[in-house]
Amino acid sequence: MAQYSAEVDGVFVALADPTRRDVIRRLGRGPASVGDLARGFPMTLPSFMKHVRTLEATGLIHTVKSGRVRTCVLNRDRLALVDGWLDEQRRIWEERTDRLERLVTDPKERHP
Repeated sequence: MAQYSAEVDGVFVALADPTRRDVIRRLGRGPASVGDLARGFPMTLPSFMKHVRTLEATGLIHTVKSGRVRTCVLNRDRLALVDGWLDEQRRIWEERTDRLERLVTDPKERHP
């Protein structure tokens, strides 16, 4: 569980930055070269590469170099970590609200 938590934490840290979320959003449409991705952001290429390295380090993307072109590809399986975490949180909160609803609407639940 601790390993899973560390992985989810890393993904959320990577997704906390709007530039990295935009890169993920763009790669959701298909692979793109680093140069093509970088053109959409008002920063130098070395600064943009820090974002690419962060996404790559967390496993959200992987890159493939062919000649002088580095292409980024989204790792959709890694995004499943976020889905799993959100599903777990949703289940916990639904159980809590169900218990609260029973407490409010069922007189037997209020008095032991």
